[in-house]
Amino acid sequence: MRLCISFFLLLPLTVACQDSFWADEKIEVVSGNNTTLVMRPTELFNEGWAKLSHPNFWKQVMRLSPDSVIVNIAITRTIVQKMAKTDWNAQSDEKKSYVRDSIRKAHKLPADASIYVTTGKSDFYQFDKVYPTLTNGVEEFEKNGVDPWYAQAILMIESPGQLKKSKVGAYGPFQLMPSVARNMGLIVTRYKDDREDFVKSAYGASKLIQKICIPEAKRILDKYDLTYSEDALWFRLFVLHVYHAGALNVDAVVSKINPEKGGQSLIQKMWITKAKAFGNNSQNYTQLALASQLILHEMIHESCDYIYDCAQLK
Repeated sequence: MRLCISFFLLLPLTVACQDSFWADEKIEVVSGNNTTLVMRPTELFNEGWAKLSHPNFWKQVMRLSPDSVIVNIAITRTIVQKMAKTDWNAQSDEKKSYVRDSIRKAHKLPADASIYVTTGKSDFYQFDKVYPTLTNGVEEFEKNGVDPWYAQAILMIESPGQLKKSKVGAYGPFQLMPSVARNMGLIVTRYKDDREDFVKSAYGASKLIQKICIPEAKRILDKYDLTYSEDALWFRLFVLHVYHAGALNVDAVVSKINPEKGGQSLIQKMWITKAKAFGNNSQNYTQLALASQLILHEMIHESCDYIYDCAQLK
């Protein structure tokens, strides 16, 4: 009989968990003879992130096959309809325009409100393949003195279980750009690419977060006298935006928002605000991070035999 307990009611059973600054957030998931070390997403639920429409929209996209599409309202990610991709493509441009206009009228939206048709991406988000790498990611980031939550978040969305090179040249499990990887001490030449090596790639990503992303995130937030804690989920998401879009673009979008406070409200405003090169992909980045954590939560509870709380075992 499986015993998959809630992330909020973790049992203090005996198992060897590494001591660390972040140990109070770690759990060990046992399934058969396999044990996986992951970070528990407590704040997803007790702060209401799990109920937001944007990450729940992407959660469905991540699990939808690429032969299907979701018709949705861009600004809220409200799902209007799911249909076969061939059926949508078979419609004339005039018919597609009519459908979009009908949605705007039905939802009392402005005439220029964007209605998106988003293709399923289950072919890219291969979570079963990335899941076995999470332990290594958590351990490597801890070894480098960096919050391992970032390792888990990045591994789940950047190139899950794959070693694909992006259109702009990012590569490896943490999708580092060549120049960034070199600046973090990795070798990237025609003949050797350290980004292929998981440990070296994790080192480069962790040092990027430690030396650049977190300090830049603090600098931007300090400009607006915003209060933050490095352990807060919203701060971590903010750092992820810096990791993905770069500090200058994040600075630009925050300047446009001109926030009076941080927290979940700032992240949500970043999801619907554009500035400089902070566009759709940048807006979506932390939505994807949240969606993948929700899926991870479900994956664990669907397959685990036991969950051990590392914090209660110190």
